[in-house]
Amino acid sequence: MRSIKTQISSFLIATLFLGACGGGNDAKKENTEADKSATGAATITIKGSDTVLPLAQQEAEKFMAKNAGSAITVVGGGTGVGLSALQEGTTDIAMASRGLKTEEKLKLKGAKKDVKEALIAYDALSVVVHPSNKVSQLTREQLEGIFTGKITNWKEVGGADEKIVPYSRETSSGTYEFFREHVMDKKNYANGILMMPATGSIVQSVSQTNGAIGYIGLAYETKEVKALAVSYDQGKTFVAPSVEAAKNKTYPISRPLFFFYDATAEAKVKPFVDYVMSEEGQKTVQDIGYIPLSK
Repeated sequence: MRSIKTQISSFLIATLFLGACGGGNDAKKENTEADKSATGAATITIKGSDTVLPLAQQEAEKFMAKNAGSAITVVGGGTGVGLSALQEGTTDIAMASRGLKTEEKLKLKGAKKDVKEALIAYDALSVVVHPSNKVSQLTREQLEGIFTGKITNWKEVGGADEKIVPYSRETSSGTYEFFREHVMDKKNYANGILMMPATGSIVQSVSQTNGAIGYIGLAYETKEVKALAVSYDQGKTFVAPSVEAAKNKTYPISRPLFFFYDATAEAKVKPFVDYVMSEEGQKTVQDIGYIPLSK
């Protein structure tokens, strides 16, 4: 698995364009655009989920290498940010780590967007602590208690007498929503919980704070943080996050990842979407720490 820092540092914005030299008429220009769409050579903007970000960056890099003239810009910010940009028409593809909410569907419909959904991969969500923390496993109920503020000291869950410092993604994040719904049983986060703008910020903060705990996408795991095994059967069975455990469904905190796009942009974005879902694209999914569609 490539280091997440390496993936982010290799973030690629290409600005290559195909064009014909000399004079031409409108029909010739239209034909050129049609040819670009047919061959996958197009300028595409992708925005949204920080969970999907490293995957989209790698897929874009490989797609552009195979399709001369293609230019793909990939930007994070969170699922909600990507979907708002799709509604406003400022991105071609919105990356998301959750499905559409009812209110988002209504807003997109109101903006006259005929939104298409593409399931591109799955992800396991890792709960991480500082490497010095002697706690190595927690139940779902204990995680709920920590992030709702009912459990505030590590000694309450078998650790040292030390204050728990929980980190969360901010509210625009699909990961924030998923964790609240599937781990916290739809309960509210504690007041004053530390909200971070990006998954990388959680990794950094947890690695520098002894009493910290946070949640991140599996592909963001580094040696600077320790992933915990999790139990969804009240402590009978604990499973650590891994690609294999997510594949065989023994790890309980897994979720789908999506691309959303407007039907009017389908001719432009479909070659890239199809590439991500191809055998080669799904190999990239596996290689960098996500779970491919063919489980």
